[in-house]
Amino acid sequence: MPRQLALIHTVTTLVPVFAELTQRLLPGWETFNIVDESLLRNTIRTGVLEPLTSRRLAGYVWSAVDAGAEAVLVTCSSLGAAVDATMPLCPVKLFRVDEAMADAALAEGRRIGVLATLTTTLQPTLDLIARRARLQQKDVTLSHAVCAGAFEHLQRGERDRHDAAIVAEFARMAPAVDVVVLAQASMARVVDAMPPGAVGVPVLSSPRLAVERLQQALA
Repeated sequence: MPRQLALIHTVTTLVPVFAELTQRLLPGWETFNIVDESLLRNTIRTGVLEPLTSRRLAGYVWSAVDAGAEAVLVTCSSLGAAVDATMPLCPVKLFRVDEAMADAALAEGRRIGVLATLTTTLQPTLDLIARRARLQQKDVTLSHAVCAGAFEHLQRGERDRHDAAIVAEFARMAPAVDVVVLAQASMARVVDAMPPGAVGVPVLSSPRLAVERLQQALA
């Protein structure tokens, strides 16, 4: 009988992304999804991760456990602090989507750039990298940028303008860093579509790295 992995999402478009990765990398595991876009929408509206949102996320984690999950992955970086707060109380393995990405960035170099389209995702990612650097006793320099207007363009269905804003900010950041971290998983396809040779530095996004870490941890 397959073991059960729960995926908690705040963006519906990530469901098929993680479905493909888990099917390929986690044989013997079966996934089910819990999706609530309001968790991220409310965080964007208030500009901070509120205690009520953290409690609601914890409720979803416990619902997943009650439904038979032997492990849980939260795929939203904006909720990272809520995942951390829930971990000590969770009776099964609980993972945040961006921890493996942070560790991979630290392995690439000292100058780390973080690129985001939402300020609510930027700060949790910076905090995570800084914390992981302290744990690993590494001295790093963090730079960051929010792609101006990109998220709003995406909300209006203006995908080309969203992509152009990311490419422009990436081009400004890349020459000054050893590695670029994409704070949102949805940004990865934009950089992947750039012409060969235009990227120049390693670029990290969270989905594949997160599932590879699950593969190691759940073996």
